[in-house]
Amino acid sequence: QVQLVESGGGLVQTGGSLRLSCAAPRNIFSLYTMGWYRQAPGKQRELVSTVTSAGYTNYADSLKGRFTISRDNRKSTVYLQMNSLKPEDTAIYYCNANLYTVTYWGQGTQVTVSS
Repeated sequence: QVQLVESGGGLVQTGGSLRLSCAAPRNIFSLYTMGWYRQAPGKQRELVSTVTSAGYTNYADSLKGRFTISRDNRKSTVYLQMNSLKPEDTAIYYCNANLYTVTYWGQGTQVTVSS
């Protein structure tokens, strides 16, 4: 069983910042594309951002400029820095590891942005 361990969620006011972390097993982290998705109440899960093992990043268009994904290969950890947070960013954020047809998910971490 592959475990992706997320941390860093919480409650923040509008305009604030949070940094999410996701630790993965080293054998997974070194090969897989790591990413973040989110799911707001009553909505489908959506892509936030991904970063490949080579460091190439991808973002949802609506989040470019506010969110930054990064990975620390020594710690086998992927981060999501979220700035200028808005109430509509409120959601459960899930860490994801993907390689071709194999996908693993974290348990999710709640992010709540108060107005």
